[in-house]
Amino acid sequence: MKQIALFEEGIGRTPVVRVSGKYGPNHFFIKRDDMVPFSFGGNKARKAAEFYKEIKKSGADVVMTYGSFGSNHCRIVANMAAAMGLDCHIISPEEDSGEGADRKKEKVLYNTSLAALMGAQRETCPVSRVAETIEHRKESFRAEGRNPFFIMGGGHGNPGTESYVKVFREILDYEKENGIYFDYLFHASGTGTTQAGLVCGKLLAGDEKRKIVGISIAREETRGRQVVKESIHEYLGEDFDRLYQEGDLVFTDAYRMGGYGRYGQEIRETICRVMKSDGIPMDGTYVGKAFWGMCRYLEEKGIRDKNILFIHTGGTPLFFDFLDAGV
Repeated sequence: MKQIALFEEGIGRTPVVRVSGKYGPNHFFIKRDDMVPFSFGGNKARKAAEFYKEIKKSGADVVMTYGSFGSNHCRIVANMAAAMGLDCHIISPEEDSGEGADRKKEKVLYNTSLAALMGAQRETCPVSRVAETIEHRKESFRAEGRNPFFIMGGGHGNPGTESYVKVFREILDYEKENGIYFDYLFHASGTGTTQAGLVCGKLLAGDEKRKIVGISIAREETRGRQVVKESIHEYLGEDFDRLYQEGDLVFTDAYRMGGYGRYGQEIRETICRVMKSDGIPMDGTYVGKAFWGMCRYLEEKGIRDKNILFIHTGGTPLFFDFLDAGV
């Protein structure tokens, strides 16, 4: 099994930049996790660095995961497996037609092409049969004498949560070094461990004032909030009841525009505006939707003159899908 030097040595900090564009009456900064230096970066690269340690310990010879055709997670896992000299097997829902509601179904997405470039094998199944398909594939590999390692979709699990506990500590270090305090942290909330990690970091640091707001890009609030809370509980263990209060978890589905991969003209305009003003690529499925949702949230809540940190969780290949779809 080959080593990945970056993951062995540690990813290190990503830049925090002040944006020049005018997005409302607050002071806006972006933490550029899209600049994690592995396979176009993003939160999935940070999570992969934690799963990498588990894969090495397991002695696996094939890495399995689940995700949509245009998934950032699947791209990263495929690249990690290739770099480690391991096979990669991705299970995807056959109903999935790609990232972005306005995309033509026949267009191959860049994340899909990148995963294929890394040699990943793709298996599709009805979304209702995902769990049994995963178990069947694991059993098939074991029957062949192989040792599969399965990563849940989106990098769900304690390693994924741990990666963003570390990011919260990076943010604390940045504040200390630069004499600033971020009143709000915003980010795209999907499978939940990015938000869970940030909230766990906040709780473990005893930071009672700051608000962390997850902008849902897919799930309705009841389910989305529960999934994040479960991840917080799993990570904190016996400390959960002592540290956690319901007010620590702010999750809103008010800006998801109908669900995963769906976005409208407002988000298109936001993506173009951020690129023109600040040279920062975003996408319609995750980051652009969350950034637009953040701006709406702040406006609707009447929040002014606060230091706002938006965490750019990556997805650069999806920006080019967005361009292909027509701006």
